[in-house]
Amino acid sequence: MAAKPSIPKGTRDFSPVEMAKRNYIFNTIRDVYHLYGFQQIETPAMEMLSTLMGKYGEEGDKLLFKIQNSGDYFSGLTDEELLSRNAAKLASKFCEKGLRYDLTVPFARYVVMHRDEITFPFKRYQIQPVWRADRPQKGRYREFYQCDADVVGSDSLLNEVELMQIVDTVFTRFGIRVCIKINNRKILTGIAEIIGEADKIVDITVAIDKLDKIGLDNVNAELKEKGISDEAIAKLQPIILLSGTNEEKLATLKEVLAGSEIGQKGVEESEFILKTLSAFGLKNELELDLTLARGLNYYTGAIFEVKALDVQIGSITGGGRYDNLTGVFGMAGVSGVGISFGADRIFDVLNQLDLYPKEAVNSTQLLFINFGEKEAAFSLNVLAQVRAEGIRAEIFPDSSKMKKQMGYANAKNIPFVALVGENEMNENKVTLKNMETGEQTLVSAEELIQTLKK
Repeated sequence: MAAKPSIPKGTRDFSPVEMAKRNYIFNTIRDVYHLYGFQQIETPAMEMLSTLMGKYGEEGDKLLFKIQNSGDYFSGLTDEELLSRNAAKLASKFCEKGLRYDLTVPFARYVVMHRDEITFPFKRYQIQPVWRADRPQKGRYREFYQCDADVVGSDSLLNEVELMQIVDTVFTRFGIRVCIKINNRKILTGIAEIIGEADKIVDITVAIDKLDKIGLDNVNAELKEKGISDEAIAKLQPIILLSGTNEEKLATLKEVLAGSEIGQKGVEESEFILKTLSAFGLKNELELDLTLARGLNYYTGAIFEVKALDVQIGSITGGGRYDNLTGVFGMAGVSGVGISFGADRIFDVLNQLDLYPKEAVNSTQLLFINFGEKEAAFSLNVLAQVRAEGIRAEIFPDSSKMKKQMGYANAKNIPFVALVGENEMNENKVTLKNMETGEQTLVSAEELIQTLKK
């Protein structure tokens, strides 16, 4: 008996219905990116390991899928190297390529390689899969899609403003209510400076981030545990307990961070972004959130995160400003800012809230029932007219029993069925059946098209 086929852990097959839903997500995001002047690029699934290694930290390097060289890759190895059983060292000898871990490093490589062809500022987007040799678990896969948009070669905060407008537009189109959270790495650096604990910025932000879960006393206890002085913790209290409107938060921060030049710069940047966006009247909530500390070692300015309001799930979009995207490839001084939509989490949210439009999921709108050779020939003529008008239609290929053909229509959720028999052909018409109501109408090809277009 043949072994039952399987797929690698952490990967998935997608059914036609699931693909229709996923394409609805990708197409919506793509359409909005185009509205704001972003252009699409694609990079290979494989990159040279020299491009990928050392860009994600030690843990990230371990999660890279490495691809062994073709041919006799053992020929260049000594017996001593083979017997050492050092997997990492051996892999470096016969693996020159790896699957991309994210879209950011390949994008940086792309910018450096194509710098003479690119017009700056460069507004690019990418919707492609990435791979991580992570331990598969619920909601975490080894292969998943990222939907990134970045602007490089411009320091203007108008880029941050437009990216937040993109986020607002995308989720408004999806019908998902979200809160767009904004912070700034410079504010966090300023806070650490002011309380005299500049080297403990990570410990401080990690602890503050838990305020909602563990409460103020436990946050303070954790800060003390990390070696932060009582005096510094006391200075932190007005910041930890910061509440009110975005304007009130900014006013408090201006006072608290008066002695920190970098902190003040962060406040100014945040104020500009928030004020400019408030003038446009976004459809979704916009909140200055000091507990937001994503990508602390990566981002240098504004930080963004988006949370769904009606579903318990992690961040569904994130991003921020970085100062030196291409420096690791020898092209210094290229600042950028970007966002990434979490397509897989958005997929889950839309499913939970049942927000997919019917037309996004139902592919075929009309099925012609096949009663035989003559009837099929007549139907093909009408079918051509229907398709020419952009209506998605098909004919059942075999003149099978009516029950089987109707069962096919029901299984595919096809809303209309066209019946063509002797009477219909004599009148040059078709009988159109609404599969939901059961109502049947004798119509001409033109009337059929008008009905389906409605």
